Amino acid sequence: MKVLIADDSLVMRRLLQVTLEGWGYEVQMASDGAEAWAMLQRPGAPQIAILDWIMPVFTGLEVCRLVRRKQELNYVYVLLLTSKSQREDIVEGLGAGADDYVVKPFDKHELEVRLRAGRRIVELQNELLQTQEALRVQATRDVLTGCWNRRAILEILEREVHRARRESRHLAVALGDLDHFKQTNDRWGHAAGDIVLTEAVRRMEGAIRPYDSLGRYGGEEFLMVLPGCDELASLSLASRLASALRANPVEFEGEEIAVTASFGVTTIPPGMNVEVDQLLRSADEGLYEAKRLGRDRAVFNALEQMHRAAEG
Repeated sequence: MKVLIADDSLVMRRLLQVTLEGWGYEVQMASDGAEAWAMLQRPGAPQIAILDWIMPVFTGLEVCRLVRRKQELNYVYVLLLTSKSQREDIVEGLGAGADDYVVKPFDKHELEVRLRAGRRIVELQNELLQTQEALRVQATRDVLTGCWNRRAILEILEREVHRARRESRHLAVALGDLDHFKQTNDRWGHAAGDIVLTEAVRRMEGAIRPYDSLGRYGGEEFLMVLPGCDELASLSLASRLASALRANPVEFEGEEIAVTASFGVTTIPPGMNVEVDQLLRSADEGLYEAKRLGRDRAVFNALEQMHRAAEG
């Protein structure tokens, strides 16, 4: 485990370095508080920091306060190294957010025990974060395909609708449906259907932009949320999705399964006040028209027409 040693004394830094490396820690060193703070903000930064109380630029207490205010950081276990041993000084250090302290000159056995406790806390914290992330993935991701599930993609759409309204910009939605998917299941079985769904998501995710969102809307239906897309851009993107799906058949047990999809596309023009259900209904009408015209295509359905009809 990485440990940051921050002390303006070269002798103290070297003494701590030799001691900690002897215990198997990977040591990084800083000579003042500003350097320590910069190092703690880097990707893969140490999660245990031994900070000298009195240092140039930032004191150990100031670095500790900065660490605790920076919510984005992984938890950093802070051990204050100090010559102050009065009760009020210790209380001040712990009040600043330090987890523990060691009084100089330090006792090696005491330091080892306190570091071991810190390591245990950091490891437990990391395990908790991993568990929380796993639960978040389970709650928001489709189990089969790994894309957003219905609930999550609808929440994303809701947020993007509000953002488009607030920032007066375009927002497009594409609703896609794999053509003749029931026939795939009937002919080759559900295992083949699962492979087709998974491969379809892989191809579509490769065709959309990094800031677009793709979710499984239900069965073989998929919903794409496309921020900043007008009619031409959204129709072009949906056509690219259709091309990505039809490009190559999906192989299953030595056989080839052709995959195509139909897409209904709609957009919210800047300044139009539209609810999520209206947007989805418009995209669904476009999807219906794409199927009526022979499938394997994208059809744009203008939301303005529906909006005017609703107002009339």
